[in-house]
Amino acid sequence: MSNKYMDAGVSLEAGYESVRRIKSHVDRTQIKGSINSLGAFGGMFDLSQLGLKEPVLVSGTDGVGTKLMLAFQMDKHDTIGEDVVAMCVNDVLVQGALPLYFLDYIAVGKNFPEQIESIVKGVAEGCIKAGCALIGGETAEMPGMYSEGHYDIAGFTVGAVEKSKLITGKNIKIGDVIVGVKSSGVHSNGFSLVRKIIKDSNLNLQEYYEEIDGKLGDILLNPTRIYVDLVKKVLEKVEINGMCHITGGGFYENIPRVLPSGLGVEIYEKEIEKVKIFDFLSQKGNVLKEDMFNVFNMGIGYIFIMSKDELKKIEELFNKIDEKLMVIGKVVENEGVHIKW
Repeated sequence: MSNKYMDAGVSLEAGYESVRRIKSHVDRTQIKGSINSLGAFGGMFDLSQLGLKEPVLVSGTDGVGTKLMLAFQMDKHDTIGEDVVAMCVNDVLVQGALPLYFLDYIAVGKNFPEQIESIVKGVAEGCIKAGCALIGGETAEMPGMYSEGHYDIAGFTVGAVEKSKLITGKNIKIGDVIVGVKSSGVHSNGFSLVRKIIKDSNLNLQEYYEEIDGKLGDILLNPTRIYVDLVKKVLEKVEINGMCHITGGGFYENIPRVLPSGLGVEIYEKEIEKVKIFDFLSQKGNVLKEDMFNVFNMGIGYIFIMSKDELKKIEELFNKIDEKLMVIGKVVENEGVHIKW
């Protein structure tokens, strides 16, 4: 057979080797309803296995942005896959949907099977933490589009929720309290600013900085926290009026997305547990607090909005599971996000 395709920069054999390597990682993610369809043209999931009377499907898709550039510089690829899962499943959670399945898309300049396996291993780890099945995906070798060793990754997830249990934010009212849940760090947003700060301040990803108690690259590549298990436990015990994933756009952009028209929130900065990496970035980049809250999660990756009457329930739950309770604000009449310093 002709080697013309290989001469053009695409290795079919490397593609076959990548599929062989990732099979064991995909197999680890199977759940009730998933149909093992690796290699088929479409991933399959049996919705009838869930026992939902009026199922509503909630979908989400995302990538990890320029956080990838740090992964290339550190030559560390085993956590990026977990990031892409987190970015997708945390979004569908906001409507009360638990993720069912996940698909990924990886585009590479050159197919290195070991690198593909490392990436997909992270995807599988994320799916296990999210309780969803990895049912398919695509790896595209695109020489000329990406440099050797470089790649892009995106994901897609579908979750389900009973129609009667959809959380839309319509029940949010003035006086409701806002409970924040800690993040694992920068997550996967704001890395264009992070990279600018690194460049302008001549920081070294490989260097240990006492201010953050770790190597900068490792701290920044810490994978995005997946909130599925926590949200599932909260929804079983607490009546929640609204939820929010603090993702791109920080506090100012994301919280209003779940609020009824005419309402806003007050956020009390002193109630947010400090995360060292954000103070470090703010100081090194000379970035104002207002700008930090407009870009980053600032240590709060997810929020619950509920009546004051529900606080006791969530406090008891958080104590049992060793989760820190942070009541970081309340719903007010004035539209917008008002941070009290």
